[in-house]
Amino acid sequence: MAGYLNDNTLVLSRIWQAVDVTASRDLFGKLFNDQARVLFEFQPYTYKEWRDFSYGYTGDDVIGCVGYQLRMPDVVLLTKFDRLPRKEVRYTRHSIFERDGHRCQYCGERFAERDLNLDHVIPREQKGGTSWENIVCACVRCNSLKANRTPEQAGMRLLKKPVKPNWRPLVSVRMANIMKESWRPFLNTATWDVEVSGHKQAIAV
Repeated sequence: MAGYLNDNTLVLSRIWQAVDVTASRDLFGKLFNDQARVLFEFQPYTYKEWRDFSYGYTGDDVIGCVGYQLRMPDVVLLTKFDRLPRKEVRYTRHSIFERDGHRCQYCGERFAERDLNLDHVIPREQKGGTSWENIVCACVRCNSLKANRTPEQAGMRLLKKPVKPNWRPLVSVRMANIMKESWRPFLNTATWDVEVSGHKQAIAV
């Protein structure tokens, strides 16, 4: 079925470490050129082996090729990659909320995004910049209480020093819509931040 070309596939490095989630259609070139192999029940399959394995499969998650059908892989193992990709976390309002866990960095309470503001720790009036290291989540009450002052001037204390987060393969939200049971053996209890079909999504496992 053509729709399964857009299905999500977990990508593992040569050392079986999860590094990405991508659309299945983007992996065919790597599988065909033996840059990746399908991993099924902890057994790696080359493209030809997987094609033979797919013969006679009656599930819906297949695509028709000329002269044969191919079952869509849930997990692939890269054969020519053993390091994590170098990526940057984009500086956005949502990224700040994610970094701070939707928690006001002054009172410590958790809020919905609509009830949070972004606060300049060192106010712009005092030459504070708009950067990862100077912006934190603040609830409306704390933001109003602090006003155009530093935390010290307002007699307030930050929960933690704001820093620029490092990208790492696995970050923070519910992923019921994309998580597959076959991925669980390869994901630890950490949170993963991955790019899914061109959109950053956070995966809690």
